[in-house]
Order: sequence, then C-alpha cells, then structure tokens
Amino acid sequence: MSHHLTEAVKACITACDNCATECGNCFTHMVGKASSNDCPGCCIECAAMCRMCADAMARNSPFQKEICALCAKICDWCAEQCDAHDMDHCKRCAEACRRCAEACRTMGG
Repeated sequence: MSHHLTEAVKACITACDNCATECGNCFTHMVGKASSNDCPGCCIECAAMCRMCADAMARNSPFQKEICALCAKICDWCAEQCDAHDMDHCKRCAEACRRCAEACRTMGG
C-alpha cells in the first residue's frame, strides 16, 4: 500500500516536518518583536504549507508536484526573510527552509 513512499519522498516529508518545527520555534521567539521584514509572519505561512505538503506526499496526492513546487517557493521566501536576522532561531529556520525547498524541488516541483 505504501509503495509510493520512496526514500526521496520520505526525505522530503522529513524535511517538511523539520521545517515546520523550526518555523514554529522561530515564530514563538519572534512574535511581538519588531521586525523589518515578513518574519515571523512568513514562519506561520511556511509551517502550514510544509504540513500540507508532507500530508499530500504521504497520501500520494495527484497534486503533490504542484504542492511541492509551491512549498519550495514559500520556503525560499521564508528563508530569505529569516536569514536577514542575526538570531540563532532565525538562522536555524532559514537553513531548514532552504533544505526543505531543495527537497521539494527534487519531487519534480
């Protein structure tokens, strides 16, 4: 039944899960603080997309390529926003976003 869960798909699901976790952590640290860009709002957007993307891959959605493509785009945006800040949680978030975007692009998105 789970024959579609190749190593690449499993790796992408893991990258999405890790990204959503780091985005949640970054949001928690940044909420209510002054920001010159879209952080921490991007973190909520990105975490929600990553969860949706992981779920789509797990159920072998017929739209998973498009969902992965959009997830990569949102992750790239969030990485750019968070990487502009010097805090450790922002840097970790940006790195997780970059890893997730790369994984999503390997899914044909």
